[in-house]
Amino acid sequence: MTDTSTAAPFLTAWFEILDGDEPSRILDLISDDFSLSILFSTGDGNATDFAGDRAALVGYLEQRERGTRTHHRLSATTLGQDELFLGEVRRAGVPEASFVAAGRVNGEGRLQRLLIGRSSEIRFT
Repeated sequence: MTDTSTAAPFLTAWFEILDGDEPSRILDLISDDFSLSILFSTGDGNATDFAGDRAALVGYLEQRERGTRTHHRLSATTLGQDELFLGEVRRAGVPEASFVAAGRVNGEGRLQRLLIGRSSEIRFT
């Protein structure tokens, strides 16, 4: 994996928008046939899987603590249509969890598939 400013440009921008003042803007970046699975672990074997289409993403956005958690890239790479992103979630600047995201960007530049796994049980830093 590489850690350059051009690695995983779509997912890098995605997380910047997600952490910004208008996270719902990411809804403008998804394809008509978008599907996702975000496995969100809070530790102790507890996890929630936000899986489905646009409606699942809307549900995920609605339950988020806006302005509390931020996403920070540790490494990222792009291979064809696919982007891989390894990051850290911080709450008020304090590391809380690690996550990995894989996304497929279609020919129109929209996110078609998104898979994210988050765990507070492992750190990469």
